Amino acid sequence: MKSYLHILLVAFALQFAVTPRVSAADVNFQRDVAPILQTHCLRCHNERDQRGELSLQTSLSTFEGGESGEIITPGDAESSYLMDLIVPSGGTAEMPKREAPLEPEEIAVIRKWIESGAVWPDGVVLEPPVLWSLKPIQRPDVPEEIALLQQFPIRSPIDSFVAARLTEAGLTPAAEADRHTLIRRLYLDLAGLPPLPGAVELFVNDTSATAYENLVDDLLDSPHFGEQWGRHWLDLARYADSEGYLGDSERPHAWVYREWVINAINDDMPFDQFTIEQLAGDLLDEPTVEQKVATGFHRNTLRNTEAGVDLELYRTKEIVDRVNTTGMVWLGLTLGCAECHDHKNDPISQKEFYQLYAFFNNADEVGVTATRPWEIVEHKQKMDAWQPTWDKLLQELKGYESPDLTPEQQAEVAAVFKSYRKASHLSKIEKFYRTKDAGWKSLRARMTAHLEKRPAPLGTKARAFAERTKDRRETYIHVRGVYNRPGEVVELATPRVLPPLHSRGAEPDRFDLARWLFDESNPLTARVAANRIWHQLFGVGLVSTPNDFGTQGAKPSHPLLLDWLATEYRQLGWSRKALIREIVLSSTYRMSSASNSVPGQDDAGNLLLWRQNSFRVNAESVRDLHLTASGLLDRTIGRQGIRPPLPSFVTEVGRSVKWPVSKGSDRYRRGMYIFFKRTVPYPMLMTFDAPDANISCSRRERSNTPLQALTLLNDPVFYECAQELGRKAVERFPEQPEDTISLMFFRCLGRQPAEHELKTLMAAYHDLVALKAKESGVAADNLDHSGRDAMTTVARIVMNLDEFITRD
Repeated sequence: MKSYLHILLVAFALQFAVTPRVSAADVNFQRDVAPILQTHCLRCHNERDQRGELSLQTSLSTFEGGESGEIITPGDAESSYLMDLIVPSGGTAEMPKREAPLEPEEIAVIRKWIESGAVWPDGVVLEPPVLWSLKPIQRPDVPEEIALLQQFPIRSPIDSFVAARLTEAGLTPAAEADRHTLIRRLYLDLAGLPPLPGAVELFVNDTSATAYENLVDDLLDSPHFGEQWGRHWLDLARYADSEGYLGDSERPHAWVYREWVINAINDDMPFDQFTIEQLAGDLLDEPTVEQKVATGFHRNTLRNTEAGVDLELYRTKEIVDRVNTTGMVWLGLTLGCAECHDHKNDPISQKEFYQLYAFFNNADEVGVTATRPWEIVEHKQKMDAWQPTWDKLLQELKGYESPDLTPEQQAEVAAVFKSYRKASHLSKIEKFYRTKDAGWKSLRARMTAHLEKRPAPLGTKARAFAERTKDRRETYIHVRGVYNRPGEVVELATPRVLPPLHSRGAEPDRFDLARWLFDESNPLTARVAANRIWHQLFGVGLVSTPNDFGTQGAKPSHPLLLDWLATEYRQLGWSRKALIREIVLSSTYRMSSASNSVPGQDDAGNLLLWRQNSFRVNAESVRDLHLTASGLLDRTIGRQGIRPPLPSFVTEVGRSVKWPVSKGSDRYRRGMYIFFKRTVPYPMLMTFDAPDANISCSRRERSNTPLQALTLLNDPVFYECAQELGRKAVERFPEQPEDTISLMFFRCLGRQPAEHELKTLMAAYHDLVALKAKESGVAADNLDHSGRDAMTTVARIVMNLDEFITRD
């Protein structure tokens, strides 16, 4: 009996410990209750969202209750449904949804407020909490320099923000990476290519104080910078070389937009101008051809070209995609969730979605002649080589002219030859020649054959936007997202939760929309853009969901650093290169990525950045690494896409796929230039997680599958690269296998092999030579090419190391 009473007393004491007693006189609605409702409830239960048909913004809506009836019975907490929702059972509570239960003290405050009559002062309206990403950007003060360790000097405000977080968490930063790692990291991040051995040795042996800074500047000035960072942008632009859907016809000149992107990034076009030209280049005063080409950004949408399709349906699908892409790329918002109804998580209504839709509803597509300067030069060179033979044939032709040609007839002949393009044209003027004479058939055959070799005329056509000026379309809400169920008519406008848009004319247009994105009071664009650059340099953004800065997205790991970067980007004139330079010169960027670089220290996911991150390079760079190490890479910038060899079973799927394999060095150009057909994408790229280009991609997946290892071993391109690497290394050191292996290792990994690594590879080499000899029945010393064949296999071993395709 005594022990039972003891248990009751302990339980009674615990009850008071878990649910604090709060005096009714101590509860003040605005001071005590309102903050709880605003923090935990109003995000879902407000006048706009009304989850469960309940709003807690006003006294009237709160006491009316929701779809389950009244939730508060003033003076009786036990009968109030609200208490059933918030009091946890078994460690969880029904409300707040998908969040931790309220603290016991908070529950006690709500209980006492209800028991004391649930007084809600007249005129008090609660406002939902402002999402962190929608708060105005203010340049934060840089934390005072914190001396962590000598190995982590404060080189930039970036380091101060990171150091402050590390100090707060009691974490030690990793030491700076060795110089072999640093140069390879910079090359892969800024150019997407590995450094050649000569560049590595030059940097490693450069003891000057500016060696690292000079290397960064050289890479920022490299034309390959535009390729690497252009590839990141093309993911966002959902770039492809075909239309998509079942027909999936080719877009023969889509590459013109890709070339524009590469050139604009190499020229360091300010990000605001880079944006304006892509969203509204056609609306600039006297737009240039290049500015019209830039609007190809939104021409990259899928297009259904099948016979009999509902053209209006698919036109609206294209515009919906343009709205979604604009919202994700520049605002980091999932606007697409509001196509059929008000956004369930973020403050975007369906009406606001279609107000943005209206900006694109009258943008029609037009063709733009966009012949590139290099095309003109190359065409002239080809014509100069072709023309002399043609001139000789024309001179021969004169010998067959009829003797009585008038001035008028000669003019007709001259006019035909001026526009002469094909043999059928000759039939128009044969009446003026002696076609029965000996030699005529031979001459005509030679003229026809040579004419077939004539360089094709210039005429590159890009697709661009042009705003229609008459018969303009009216924009209305699509009821439940159905395009042919018109609802309320809407005007062009931007979401109310963001700053207002200012129009330069009577009605806003795409140009105004593009400028609005960079309004100083717009809090999203700068944060999203700065985070995206950080994402590419660390493998993960300060906000790990670069496409979603809404309530369902991740919160920033370093909010002050993010805002500092956002304001810095603006102050740098939106210079992409300048911001990247600022980041890569920091100590934070230079840290080692080894997970054990500080023994015994662990930060799940490295969220606080006590070290750099290690991650596999993207799909295109996997191919580029092999081509560079083997010496096969063709470094031509821009131009048309290429078609490396494909197995026949790939091109035979579904409808016949024409895949004329590129000739010569073209087949060894960078992976970003591979012709991307949406229905039959290049298999190797998809194996290594390239996006499908159907929608905008802000963050590539990084899977790790057996198929990737099999591809690296068996793909014809990778095998050819191993052969070439082995051949060149053997030619350099024909009688010195250790030196040969060291050279291959250095070309692939940017460092010399450790003693144990070289010993293992040498053992493999000798085993391979012996195996070849055994298979051939010939002594190893007398076996032709045994060393070369073995080195090809050793090269394949080195090229299949994780380190080769990993950016450390």
